[in-house]
This record gives sequence, C-alpha cells and structure tokens, in this order.
Amino acid sequence: MKKDWIIVRGGGDLATGTIYKLWKSGFRVLVLECERPSAIRRNVAFSDAVYSGSQKVEDLECRLVHSLEEADEQVAKGYIPLMVDPEGRIIEECHPKVVIDAILAKRNLGTHRGMASRTIALGPGFEAGVDVDYVIETKRGHNLGRIIEKGSAYPNTGIPGVIAGYGKERVIHAPGKGVFHQICHIGERVEKGQLLGFIEGREEQYRVEASLTGILRGIIRDGYPVTKGFKIADIDPREGEKENCDTISDKARCIAGGVLEAVLRI
Repeated sequence: MKKDWIIVRGGGDLATGTIYKLWKSGFRVLVLECERPSAIRRNVAFSDAVYSGSQKVEDLECRLVHSLEEADEQVAKGYIPLMVDPEGRIIEECHPKVVIDAILAKRNLGTHRGMASRTIALGPGFEAGVDVDYVIETKRGHNLGRIIEKGSAYPNTGIPGVIAGYGKERVIHAPGKGVFHQICHIGERVEKGQLLGFIEGREEQYRVEASLTGILRGIIRDGYPVTKGFKIADIDPREGEKENCDTISDKARCIAGGVLEAVLRI
C-alpha cells in the first residue's frame, strides 16, 4: 500500500513541531511511538495520544490507530495518525517516501538509509551520508535547524540550552527510583523549593522540588515509573509567558524548518 507516507519516528515536543509543519505543508504523516512515551512537555506532544487515544496541539489533532487502514481513515478525516510501533515494523509495509528519526535518543535506535528513498535524523547519534541522508542540528545556537549533509550534529552535552540566563537549573531529574506522583500541573507558577510531586520508591519516598521560580512548562505523566536521574520536569523562568506551555516552541519550529527543506531538496 504505497501512498507516499512520511514516517516520523517519535512524537515528543520537538518531533511534534516537525509533524505539524509537514502536515500543514500537505504531506501525509504517520507517527510511530513507543508503548510508554516519556514526554515532559505533554501539552505540545502528539505522543500523549498513546495514553488518551487523541492529542490536540494548537489546531491539529493526532489520533491513535492500529493499522494502515485506520491511518488512511483518520487522514481522510483530517487527523494525524499515530501508531505504537517502536521497532518501525510498519515501514516495510507502507514503503514511505521519507523516514524521519525524531526520537531524540542521542543515539541511533535502528534507523537506516534503506528504510526509504530519503532518511533524516534529528540531533546527535547519526552520521549524515552513512546512517541517514541528512542530519538536522538540534543544539540551541547559531546552527540550530541547519541541515548536515556530511558528518554529525553536536554531541550531547547533557546541559540544557540557556533561557533567560538559566540552563541546567531549568530541568529537574528524578532523585531516586520509583513511581512518580504529580502534585503541580503544567502551566502553573511555581516557587523555588515548592513540592512538584514525589517518587514512591520501594523503601523510600523522594521529594521532587522546583529548582527555580517560574512556569512549570512540562512534567512527566502521573504514575510513570522512573529511574534515578530520569528527566521529569522543566521550568521556564519567564513568568510572563505561560501561554508558551500550549504552543510549539521556537526551537521545535526552527528544527521543523530544516526538516521541511531536507524533505523538499532535489
């Protein structure tokens, strides 16, 4: 069943920016996700459709499907289809014109040039011209969104990009292993030291506190099992920009522009 699909592997917030732009540009997009997505910026991540069956980001809605036939039906209705298929098994069946790895795992989880006539990957972990045709830079700065034809993106530093003077302080990681339970919600203003939630471990309960004062831009889903060091929340120090929690970020849109150009290149 060949209908010129573009497959996007991953549906997190950065991937969603790419999915949104491709769909608005007239392409048929099928999103592939894992069984338990761990997106933090859930309000702007199509991956949340895995849990709820559908997810609306800005003016587009993504719906969970279980077959190519269902995907066709949802496209005809104006909805973006998403399928749980972390291994990408459906790729052989649908023969896509483009495969985009937007998992942002910082390593290659199996995407290769043989999957489609054009392959694109976001961020580090891939070599353009070897693993995929093009790599898109995802690191904030002068080269964000740049198309790389040979070589790789900047390696992962583990340090978030700086916003309003804050870098690593913006991101909160799990202090221990267990099941996360949420208290605060995305879009709320939080104070430094405020309790955002807690992790119920086997022998200990861990507090998850705000690392700075600002808007809670993202927080992992309630009931999600985490390991120590796992990313679980993101705070935006720009207190006057609460609406940003519900719209695709400048970073995601910049990356998406690079992807669109790479798709259209002759």
